[in-house]
Amino acid sequence: MPLYIVATPIGNLDDITFRALDILKTVDVILAEDTRHSKRLLSHYDISTPMRAFHEHNETKKTAAVINELLDGKNMALISDAGTPLISDPGYVLVSEAKKSGVDVVPAPGPSAMISAMSVSGIASDRFGFFGFLPAKQSARIKAIQAIAHIDQTAIFYESPKRILACAQDLKSVLGDERVVCFAKELTKAFETIKTDTLPVLIDYLQADDTHQKGEFVILISAIDKNNKVLGEEQLDKILPILLTEMGASKAAKLAAKITGIDKKYCYSRAIES
Repeated sequence: MPLYIVATPIGNLDDITFRALDILKTVDVILAEDTRHSKRLLSHYDISTPMRAFHEHNETKKTAAVINELLDGKNMALISDAGTPLISDPGYVLVSEAKKSGVDVVPAPGPSAMISAMSVSGIASDRFGFFGFLPAKQSARIKAIQAIAHIDQTAIFYESPKRILACAQDLKSVLGDERVVCFAKELTKAFETIKTDTLPVLIDYLQADDTHQKGEFVILISAIDKNNKVLGEEQLDKILPILLTEMGASKAAKLAAKITGIDKKYCYSRAIES
């Protein structure tokens, strides 16, 4: 009764493991994010296993029934449209409830756009954080960028072609002109493009041709320069005590974050320690 979490190609159909193919051929049911999309992969490898739609809009409703089938002895595989399931894709509710119910949840690892992009970005990969998709609204997106602007590790997130230019411009407004960033799009596909440079150069690239904005993007932001981080901390040390004499910790932290660019939560923790 295992539930297999199977990674599928992110573009090139040859990027799939022998084990993944064997699982997809032998399970009783494949749970697919989009059955029409996944049909191409199954047809390519002559796989006739029945598929069912299992996506963010029906996951909560269908999870209990799927678990009952698993407990009754059926073997199932969960796949997303591309890459490793649950990485900014549906499946968390199912996996969480399956484990609580005693179902064996088995990984069949393989492609991941995030890991693929990181491996070729030229940006440090020893420490990183993945943040999924940034918010669609500009005000919320800028706040999200500000929250990761001063972390001392590579920040990775996904962006859609509709918002990539606006996102790049917001990144520049928060991070400035010097931060090294990687844009990786259409990974493993015919028009795969990987560009690592400063934001002004990357924005020029996006604006040079509308086709440069097409495709799903992985964005990697290099960690803040240690010297800049030290300067930010020194600035915070100077202004926070002054602000705290005029206002409460919450307001002081919010204002200090705006002035220094340091994460508001960190500023607040410093404020209540004072």
